[in-house]
Amino acid sequence: MASRMGMIGCLIVVVALLNGATAQVTSAGVYEVGDSLGWTVPPNTSYYTNWASTKTFLLGDQLIFNATGATHNVAIVSKADYDNCTKVTSVFEVQPCCPFGFTPPSTGTYYIICTVSNHCEQGQKFSFTVSAVGSPAESPTDLPNSSASSLTVGALFAVLTTTLISFMTYF
Repeated sequence: MASRMGMIGCLIVVVALLNGATAQVTSAGVYEVGDSLGWTVPPNTSYYTNWASTKTFLLGDQLIFNATGATHNVAIVSKADYDNCTKVTSVFEVQPCCPFGFTPPSTGTYYIICTVSNHCEQGQKFSFTVSAVGSPAESPTDLPNSSASSLTVGALFAVLTTTLISFMTYF
């Protein structure tokens, strides 16, 4: 009986180690764009670029845009539109009362500008790259559509482990 209990104990440890080794990081980071400055016309044209360069953005992270002092917007644009501060019509309004949250849907490089007045030309813009957990930046088409397959594997693993432990306990 003690031998069987020892084997079950070892099996539980092995299962826990395997589950830990195959688990993916699920907690997402939340970044307030501009930190305490928020999303506004910055004190210099490199402020948001410098801010983004100190961060590592992973798939699932969320960026929070808090407008301070006035109404701003968030436009997700192409590199050409970013470089030229092109006024685009597809924007998300950001009011001082109501922060805007953006979770990039895939890996790749994103270009963000404010199209209000000349805010972009004054430096209210930045680009950032989103990477998959544990890998370098990839293009948006390289990412699987969902994490459902990892959830299915985890669920199957849990069911098989429970069945095996129950079987060993009763026989």
